[in-house]
Amino acid sequence: MPEKRLRVVIVDDEPPARELLRGYAARRPELWVVAEAEDGEGAVQAVRRFEPDLVFLDVQMPGFDGFEVVARLEGEPHATPRLVFVTAYDRHAVRAFEVNASDYLLKPVSQERFDRAVDRVLETAAEARPPVGPLLDDAVRLAPQRLLIRDKGRIVLLPVAAIDRLESEGDYVRVHAQGRSHLLERTLADMETRLAPHGFVRIHRGAMVNLERVKELYAEGSGRYRLMLLDGTELMVSRSYSHQFRKELL
Repeated sequence: MPEKRLRVVIVDDEPPARELLRGYAARRPELWVVAEAEDGEGAVQAVRRFEPDLVFLDVQMPGFDGFEVVARLEGEPHATPRLVFVTAYDRHAVRAFEVNASDYLLKPVSQERFDRAVDRVLETAAEARPPVGPLLDDAVRLAPQRLLIRDKGRIVLLPVAAIDRLESEGDYVRVHAQGRSHLLERTLADMETRLAPHGFVRIHRGAMVNLERVKELYAEGSGRYRLMLLDGTELMVSRSYSHQFRKELL
């Protein structure tokens, strides 16, 4: 057992989320969960009372959010804990690192990603400020295994491998998968960056496809191609994107 374990507080308004993080922490002998909280006020009180070394902090909670928790604790006499934000939305990532977060985890969190965050905290424990660049890159650009999509008041966890294609709709992206479509609050350029490691490729300015879902390919002349997906959808590959498409496909 390590000579000194990190005292940990877990903050999340959802009991299953707290239970998951508590279970992950139990597998790390360097961690000791001393308290949990379900809202912003409880988080502030827990940090003041237990003076933890590390806080896993949800962003959106009843009362006031995770950033307000940080603001209320700023300047207090006790040592400022390391912060790892945990949330279902990556739009808060830049702001999280502006308040000196050590890492930023997107739900659903895996044990592997949790462990990586803990390792970073341990590695940078002696530093005054964690390395923002690599952490922000991981949080925003790390290739996801699932997309979290809001749909009629619920959150749909959509496996990336199940996606057939994506189409641009202004500042949004229409995601087609499993015979249904979902509107995602992202740009196609952003999704191209995130999904390229999963075998997705742009076929023209307004669309990209999952190469694993391509069934047939036909040359149409003038450097263009027509492709058919496994669901029967036919799409055109524009001349400007055909070279990259063939390169990725073959």
